[in-house]
Amino acid sequence: MYAQSLETKHCKTKKKKKGGAPPAGGGPPGGIYTWFGMLKFFPGISPAEDLAMETIQVLTFGLIPNEVSIIMLAIWEVLLGLLFFTNLFQKVAIPLALVHMACTFLPLVFFPTLSFTRAPYAFTLVGQYIVKNLVFIVALLMMHLSREKPS
Repeated sequence: MYAQSLETKHCKTKKKKKGGAPPAGGGPPGGIYTWFGMLKFFPGISPAEDLAMETIQVLTFGLIPNEVSIIMLAIWEVLLGLLFFTNLFQKVAIPLALVHMACTFLPLVFFPTLSFTRAPYAFTLVGQYIVKNLVFIVALLMMHLSREKPS
């Protein structure tokens, strides 16, 4: 009886969500993007600040000053977070987040001594911090694929 009641509630919930947010929703990625992005607005607070600025320096051949690049990254991350929270423009937000995630792997190539104790399998703490983004990428891909399902 209890299991049947739960199943009925689950089916009703599923029907209400039809056409709405993906099952995972934008909450978790939205929270992480907003939180980590906000930290970058305050110099010296984000543990990823120096790594991000150094990566952007290499990527842009030093054309963008660090103070500007970190604010641009903060804006990008907070904007993505807000888009995920509000479930707006997901067709744009998910690809932009995937580009961002791809860029987070660049330090593995640009700064191997920061990323590995023994390349390519033994990561430093920085390397582990980077590689954990694979989980984020899978979540973003699942959100994207759940949006693409025909109704």
